[in-house]
Amino acid sequence: MDHPPLRVLIVEDEALLAMDIEAMIEDSGHEVIGEAATLAEVRAMSGLARPDVAFVDIQLAGGSNGLEVAALIHAQWTGTAVVFVTANPKKIPADFQGAHGVIPKPFSRSGLMAAMRYLAEGLRDPPPISPQPRSFTPSPLVAGDWIAAAAE
Repeated sequence: MDHPPLRVLIVEDEALLAMDIEAMIEDSGHEVIGEAATLAEVRAMSGLARPDVAFVDIQLAGGSNGLEVAALIHAQWTGTAVVFVTANPKKIPADFQGAHGVIPKPFSRSGLMAAMRYLAEGLRDPPPISPQPRSFTPSPLVAGDWIAAAAE
């Protein structure tokens, strides 16, 4: 069954990395609908159609951080899956602040694309059918939901 591409928001303050992530997402058949580098830039996007997924760095420009951005995304767009992309996964709270998971930096092109495929499967028709890639760690809540869905 063909699925429409996932609509992705990228929140990353390193411009070159944001461009790389955008290219990888588009190469995997999905659509980047917005990019931001700060909490204020995400707040200004309130009129944007709901993204399916938001890739959010933990350390951001302008004194903001990804945990604040995740809370704002959940408030602005109910149902958007937040995935932290960070070199500091230990800064993510145990409950993942409601995020779906984390992709640790540095990551490879193949790693990000495998994580994107796994995530897309899990969002469209849980649980994912592909094996969990090493490049993606689901939050405990999402992992539990996907295990429960697999048992049904």
